Amino acid sequence: MFGRRAFENPTPFAAEQPRPVPAAAPPAHRPASTVSAAPSVPAQPASPGAPSGASAENHLGDRLAANDGMVGLIRDRLLQRINASAALSMPRAKLMEDVGRIVSEIATSENLPINLSEQRAIVRYLLDDMVGIGPLEPLLTDETVADIMVNGPEQIYIERAGRLELSKGRFRDAAHVISVAQRIAAAVGRHVDESNPTCDARLADGSRVNIVLPPIAIDGACISIRKFSKTNIDLHGMVERGSLSMAMAKTLEVAAACRLNIIVSGGTGSGKTTLLNALSRLIDARERVVTIEDAAELQLRQPHVVRLETRPANIEGTGEINQRHLVRNALRMRPDRIILGETRGSEAFDVLQAMNTGHDGSMTTIHANSPRDAISRLESMVLMSSANLPLRVIRNQIASAVNLIVQVERMRDGVRRIQKISEIVGQEGETMLIQDLFAFEIDTNQFDERVAGSFRSMGVRPQFLSRAAYYGLEEALLDATR
Repeated sequence: MFGRRAFENPTPFAAEQPRPVPAAAPPAHRPASTVSAAPSVPAQPASPGAPSGASAENHLGDRLAANDGMVGLIRDRLLQRINASAALSMPRAKLMEDVGRIVSEIATSENLPINLSEQRAIVRYLLDDMVGIGPLEPLLTDETVADIMVNGPEQIYIERAGRLELSKGRFRDAAHVISVAQRIAAAVGRHVDESNPTCDARLADGSRVNIVLPPIAIDGACISIRKFSKTNIDLHGMVERGSLSMAMAKTLEVAAACRLNIIVSGGTGSGKTTLLNALSRLIDARERVVTIEDAAELQLRQPHVVRLETRPANIEGTGEINQRHLVRNALRMRPDRIILGETRGSEAFDVLQAMNTGHDGSMTTIHANSPRDAISRLESMVLMSSANLPLRVIRNQIASAVNLIVQVERMRDGVRRIQKISEIVGQEGETMLIQDLFAFEIDTNQFDERVAGSFRSMGVRPQFLSRAAYYGLEEALLDATR
């Protein structure tokens, strides 16, 4: 029997008998495997670790989702027999089992031409619609998908191996997209509607979400999801993927161990956060780390981590807590390192102050196309917070606070590579002195689908060599940079 709180029917289930099915052979349009009784469908939860079965069911779900008539009929019959609000509080495994039994009964009573595999796909599709995020749920379990981009109810684009492609999934209508968007925002205590049509949020697995609703989004609600791999990506894993060389990885390991202040610079989708996560794995487990983000997505594995997240203003326009507030508060929390998910505004001044006042080894990301552009952006953001500071003073602050700038780029073949590792070595007059330790050099004599090139050490002596010697890592740094 079903739980009475979640499944309600005006008449007892026992009295609701399926329509009799003739014992004759099934008609030509109906496959022999079609359900003729009311067996319990063994609906199993989605398993990311089983790509073959999950992919088959996802494909069936896409095909059945396009059949609005049959799936719509099952959905209507199901909603008549359950208490949807109570079902939301049930464990997914139990809910899947009970919904599977009801779908099987509906298929039999309505004489629907679907087999057991299709029933399982329908159960998953309906559960994703009820308690998940609809047609986006199968894409979240697909490890080959890195980004999901919803452009209204009819278009769901995905990124695989750095390339965009149109998926087969669809939403029912514009209201369905908005409902899913509001469900995502509500899960992290945020709201999005016509009066507040934009929102940054996250999913339970840490995936970053941006939502834009009409009337700002003219062609329908837009949802952008940046997924993160469920596997722990470290620098050695990135070497295997061709994102950097082993010598570069060793240099970054020494830099993290020496508590250098590091900025990861790059464009949108270039892999800045992935690299920041990989660098964070090099932090000593005995250190206290405070992370500050707009939407929490960093995945630190250290035992002593304090995670802080910004809060937008409420409906009355009050209660906002931005990154600058959190950086200032973090300084009173006795952190060994501060990791800022992204520096994008006036908090840049406070980040530089933290780096200059004993919080060595701090890290952040910034949107820029080159190391010099990153410095220019830092200058602009500091001016936003304190317009009275002379530019020379700001540059002095940057030169003394920042040690390394790691430039990452998503190249035309979809591979994210570290383009440069640059070191700030000081200031001469109005000019910031930067030297490149490593660079990715493209082979212009070869042109193929995959970018041809190599990672090359510039052969210069790092400025932080004396600091590496203080930590006993001088030889390791010299071996890596030769």
